[in-house]
Amino acid sequence: MAVDADELELRPGSRADREWIYRLRHEVYARELGQHAVNDAGRLSDELDEGNVYIVAARRGRPVGFISVTPPWRGRYSIDKYLRREEHPVLNRDGVFEIRILTVEPDRRGALTGKLLMYAALRWVMAHGGRTVVALGRSELLPMYLELGLSSTGAPVRSGKLTFELLTGEVADLAERTLRTYGPLLRALEPEVRWSLDTPFLPATDACEHGGSSIEALGRRFDTLQAHGDVVPADVLDAWFPPAPGVAAALAAHQDWITRTSPPARAEGLIEEIGVRRGLPTETVAVGAGSSDLIFRAFRGWLDASSRVLLVDPSYGEYAHVVEQVIGARADRFALRREEGWRIDPDRLADTLRERYDLVVVVNPNNPTGVHLDPADLREVLAAAPGGTRFWIDEAYVGYAGPGQSLEPYAASADNTVVCTSMSKMYALSGLRAAYLTAPERLATELRRWSPPWAVSLPAQIAAVHALRDPGYYAGRWARTGTLRTGLAAALAAAGEDVHVQEAVANFVLLTLPYGGPGAARLVRRCRDQGVFLRDLSPMSPVFEGRTVRIAVREATANARIAATVAAALHDLRRDLRNTA
Repeated sequence: MAVDADELELRPGSRADREWIYRLRHEVYARELGQHAVNDAGRLSDELDEGNVYIVAARRGRPVGFISVTPPWRGRYSIDKYLRREEHPVLNRDGVFEIRILTVEPDRRGALTGKLLMYAALRWVMAHGGRTVVALGRSELLPMYLELGLSSTGAPVRSGKLTFELLTGEVADLAERTLRTYGPLLRALEPEVRWSLDTPFLPATDACEHGGSSIEALGRRFDTLQAHGDVVPADVLDAWFPPAPGVAAALAAHQDWITRTSPPARAEGLIEEIGVRRGLPTETVAVGAGSSDLIFRAFRGWLDASSRVLLVDPSYGEYAHVVEQVIGARADRFALRREEGWRIDPDRLADTLRERYDLVVVVNPNNPTGVHLDPADLREVLAAAPGGTRFWIDEAYVGYAGPGQSLEPYAASADNTVVCTSMSKMYALSGLRAAYLTAPERLATELRRWSPPWAVSLPAQIAAVHALRDPGYYAGRWARTGTLRTGLAAALAAAGEDVHVQEAVANFVLLTLPYGGPGAARLVRRCRDQGVFLRDLSPMSPVFEGRTVRIAVREATANARIAATVAAALHDLRRDLRNTA
């Protein structure tokens, strides 16, 4: 069932496709199926079309089918014409995308065209942070929809001569089922189908999607590391500055010995140094090879499929991945709002916690929004939470918020709070992987018991100890980061009056593109062609609406290159859109 690359292409629908789409809709849904009345214009469209995203299947350059997606940020669905949302709770969930109007020309029906269009729509939804899809599926096509993994809610809808059923599916489940059922076929088709969408043909299935494409540009086997100076890695939040001089000196002076020598099995010296520098009892500290190491160990020990977890949305994607995909637990979202500046409202959070949760995760300052919640306000929420609720506070970027902002002392004395502190980003040790958590003694002891020996490498232990001994150096670098961030934000804002740049407290800025213009994925791809790597936030959450890019702060010269590259890319993309309108 292979498809010749010259025969089938999946691509975004353009303005030029709209006339063909409207005429095919009329031929199929008015003349052929009788859902709508035949009209003299021979065209069929509705008020949702301006907000819909169309994906087109073309054979040898000629369109032969299409599918439409209505994203949640448009505010309404076609289903609203037929069903009341309050009677169907699935329609009121956050991040619901409607898939609609799957249409294929008669001579292409029965081939793979329809299924590939459905698959393309699913990939588009995944790439924009969707968690749930809904559709009105024609009753006679119900077996195909069920085969693809959608479920019928049993709610019938009559429209003209047609009967539909309300279908729904969780995006993660649909993706897993699709790859399990059709994985071999999709892998065989990948080199044959011309896939022109902004998202890859096949998703990564074994891990959470992170930034870091910039390191892959240097070669998967590290054969071209000397080229790292040609790439601007603004897609990851690694420090722009080197580690403290004492770190580099210690590693360089004993390099041969360090590489061949086993580290202390339990990193006792590093734990003692953390205790001294942070004023913490050593029994409240546990260390790991980066915060992800601690997250995986702690969450898999504390949670199971029956657990209930509250996650801030949007926030660091590893948490949702571990909770939902690794453990299989239920995760509710505490939704942040763009119009509120992505602020975590402590009163609203406290009110949400009246529902009992086994674990609540708060990243503070938050990634990717960069907004920081005052620790006094957060302490009040923690102290008033229902008994049995455990909090995980991720402070990977707290140094950028200024002194006295950490909740580590609180976590060491409270019974319900764990603070996770990465040394990767703030201490310029991302390549070495070192992190620690502060927790009640019983929890820290539990984590140490679950840790394998030699979990933190000898270079990482040595580097972390020496980094902790030079707080003045890092305070200066964090302050300089703020200055560089302000300059980067101003330079990016000059790319256009319709571009919104948000500067917060961490080592990055957010750039949000206007409606109707080029999307985040296209901007990221265009900049990547010039060696400047940015992070498209669309897969993290639908609240970004496919329009927001996160850009890490680099040194001044690199920031100037970032701003110039973004401005040139936007100019070219706007021109391309005008030419295809």
